[in-house]
Amino acid sequence: MIFEKIRELICLQFAVDADTVTLDTAFVDDLNADSLDVVELTMAMEEEFGLPEVPEEDLKTILTVGDLVDYVSKFVQD
Repeated sequence: MIFEKIRELICLQFAVDADTVTLDTAFVDDLNADSLDVVELTMAMEEEFGLPEVPEEDLKTILTVGDLVDYVSKFVQD
């Protein structure tokens, strides 16, 4: 469920087909995300899942969709 919600938000923000978004999809290499994209996606994640503000040092470790799913899973029960 977490992955599906994240994939939905990614598809909206990056205008990509859901079939192309997997746990291995890299934000920079596959989605061509820049720092503004990452900030906007982070804000959407915080709002969608009721997360606390994501520290910048944590953002640096989130490189793929799978990394983001793992991060969100720490705070949200699926």
